Amino acid sequence: MACAAALLLGVGGTATAAVKDVAANGFSIENEQVVPVDQVTAWKALVGEVDRWWPKDHTWWGKASRLSIEPRAGGCFCEIGLDGQQQALHMTVSFVDPGKTLRLLGGLGPLQGMGLNGAMEFRLAPADGGGTRITLAYRAGGYTPDDLSKFVPVIDKVQGLQLGGLADYLRKPEARGGANGAQEPPR
Repeated sequence: MACAAALLLGVGGTATAAVKDVAANGFSIENEQVVPVDQVTAWKALVGEVDRWWPKDHTWWGKASRLSIEPRAGGCFCEIGLDGQQQALHMTVSFVDPGKTLRLLGGLGPLQGMGLNGAMEFRLAPADGGGTRITLAYRAGGYTPDDLSKFVPVIDKVQGLQLGGLADYLRKPEARGGANGAQEPPR
């Protein structure tokens, strides 16, 4: 519960998500952003540059760690402390369709410590008028003595911040020119 309280204190920003449904034992959230880059560039940033766009105030160790996503089935969405000693497996990659879909399984942040599980999916598609539409969907649930419906407004805002971080990053000129150091989608 202390982590949940910390999560409540760190919420801000302008990106928002839509709560699709909520119950005491689970929820579904979906958020969408359109970015002025093609799907290949968006994919490279999503999987290869997560440490540049994921909000550091929504990690376990902030600027004292690095985030990475291994875009393969069984891959890790991990956070490693700069000293290599602090480590967190945030989620496990379960599905990869390069340039189109990345699905991860697990509970983010305090949900993990509460014993909850979920599926988070990033879907990339051409946007009307150009660019890429990125949809972030997160469904989580399981047994907890806590009423999850009380946490969903905060989780909703945090998911909006996370996708907003990616969208803001992709709107920068350097991202539009190609994501430096990003991994190429497997062929």
